[in-house]
Order: sequence, then C-alpha cells, then structure tokens
Amino acid sequence: MTTDTDHPYAETAQTPTAAPAWRLWILLVWHPALGLPVDPVAVLGLDEGQQQSAPVVRWVPLVYEAADPWRERLSAPTTSQDIERWIAQSGGVCAIEPADVPDGALDLTHAADLVLDELLAEVIPALPPRGDG
Repeated sequence: MTTDTDHPYAETAQTPTAAPAWRLWILLVWHPALGLPVDPVAVLGLDEGQQQSAPVVRWVPLVYEAADPWRERLSAPTTSQDIERWIAQSGGVCAIEPADVPDGALDLTHAADLVLDELLAEVIPALPPRGDG
C-alpha cells in the first residue's frame, strides 16, 4: 500500500481552518443597590489574531457617567495583557467577565453587538434600579 503525499488536497484535508481569535468581555461597574461590581456598561472585543487591530467597544445606552472608569481605562490602546491585568484587579469598582462569541457572528463587531443585545434584553432588566440618583 502506498501513500499519495502529492495529492493536491492532502494538505487541506489535514489542516483545519483556523477559527477567528475573537475574544469578548463584559465590562462591569459597581451597582450601588447590590453593593457589587455587577452592572454591565459595555462589551469589549479584541481580535487576538491581529497585531494592530483596534478593540471593539459597544456601550450600554444611558450609562455614560457610570462607565467613566472603563472609559478612562480604554482611552489608551488595549492589549491582551491589559485584559489579564484587569481580570486580576477585578472586584473593586470595576470588574470584567469573559463572554462567549455567539454562534453566527459575522465579524467581531457583530459578535459584540449580539452580546450587547443579550445584556439589554435579559440581564439589565433583571437588575434592580441603581438607586444612585
């Protein structure tokens, strides 16, 4: 029995298609009524397969002031190392939680939009009023 290594499709059949290196996180801030950093203010997306890709940020509407700590953090270029540092520092006023990339996402922006839609439809309505105003 011989093995045909010159077959034009041999390499394609052995090499799986690489999945996008998209990563998503939910950015959280302190919720005064609950006393924990569980109030979602944005979705952050990074394409870790791209060296110079800009992060995608989708902000929850009407949380501008509450999201100020995250706006300050995101004012500089964001890297995977920043994310790891923020995860290690979670638990104070800000927290960051990973989110799954939704099935069917066409690109990183679409993926972030889908996660934001889920937050707006299911998570945020379930939270009690902030009680800060």
